[in-house]
Amino acid sequence: MKLIVGLGNPGPQYQHSRHNVGFEVLDRLARRWASGAPARSRFHGVLVEGRSGEQRVLLLKPTTFMNRSGQAVAEAVRFYKFDPGEALLVVVDDVALPCGMIRIRPEGGPGGHNGLSDIQEKLGTEVYARLRIGIDPPGEIPQKEYVLGRFRPDQRAALEAGLEDAVDAAACWVASDCQEAMNRFNRRQSA
Repeated sequence: MKLIVGLGNPGPQYQHSRHNVGFEVLDRLARRWASGAPARSRFHGVLVEGRSGEQRVLLLKPTTFMNRSGQAVAEAVRFYKFDPGEALLVVVDDVALPCGMIRIRPEGGPGGHNGLSDIQEKLGTEVYARLRIGIDPPGEIPQKEYVLGRFRPDQRAALEAGLEDAVDAAACWVASDCQEAMNRFNRRQSA
């Protein structure tokens, strides 16, 4: 069994914001692997169970705000007794990558991302896979305002291909492992 967590902020005011690309990837994965499956409130989040081939996959969207994502992740990891280094993938936005570009890694620091910082603190480890989706640097806009804002039309076009790449990279991680997903997807840049 695998756990994929998409980070974002709950509420309609944050829907389709740059900070919520993790939620968008999870929605696409749910349509692919869990169409019609009921969403349940669990672990301070919304949980859907699906299947990728023979692999059981849990999809979790924390309903805490981004900065407290670790609460939901840690509860799910502890309940299912997961080894985060083997069974956890966190999908998150990244201002250091061009819009739509993705990067998957098996471990690492939070890179200034508050959601990843909270997860690392609550799990007590940085050894878990993370799939970052580029949203472009904020430029002159304060970062908090930028990440909570909506994509410009040109960014949205680049993001669409990146979201599909992210779904495929997550599927590769489930079916194979992080190394295979890195080999296949880290060199690609969405058009």
